[in-house]
Amino acid sequence: MTPPKTLTYLFDPLCGWCYGASPVIATLADAQGVTLEMAPTGLFSGDGARPMDDRFAAYAWSNDQRIARLTGRHFTELYRTRVLADRRQMLDSGPATLALTAVSLSAPDREAEALSAIQAARYVDGRDVTALSTLTEVLTALGLVEAAALIAQAGAGLLAANRSRMDRARALMTEFRADGVPALVVDDGAKRWMLHASALFAAPDAQAVQLGAARLGAA
Repeated sequence: MTPPKTLTYLFDPLCGWCYGASPVIATLADAQGVTLEMAPTGLFSGDGARPMDDRFAAYAWSNDQRIARLTGRHFTELYRTRVLADRRQMLDSGPATLALTAVSLSAPDREAEALSAIQAARYVDGRDVTALSTLTEVLTALGLVEAAALIAQAGAGLLAANRSRMDRARALMTEFRADGVPALVVDDGAKRWMLHASALFAAPDAQAVQLGAARLGAA
């Protein structure tokens, strides 16, 4: 019998590759014998945030098309014209990360679902998920009204929890020498190791990811 595993998912809500991995992550969240822990790294927040200029927008769209070909995920024209072409919008994952921390505090078993909804709002619907008003609407539509209220208040407790989660995620990235996201840290109770991110794209389902994790752990 395969022992239970904890998978810590290192991600950023504005990372296109993380969006590409979202179907497998969503399935892992419901998989038997697996505990999925969400660990936002804040890759595109704080000092990592940047303006959406023409050069970066072109780079992002080219990269997004590569992700789409590999994963089948959709990056729509609405996203291209309303997000990438909007020079008033920053590439800043801080607000979305805060929203997910609010979900982790109020409905932790629904954080992966909330991440998927935020990603769809950006990449499919072309909405500005750097705006707290948009994030409040997304959470409310999911029935996550407590989380929506938390980000509207942005109290000290939420901000401290958000910082703590990012600090932990970044410490894991340093420990396992991760050079980016998405990434998974596997813990089988006896040891921990990093599962290569390619498993999230090459594997057709979560079962294959789990099998790969088990094989690596036994190696």
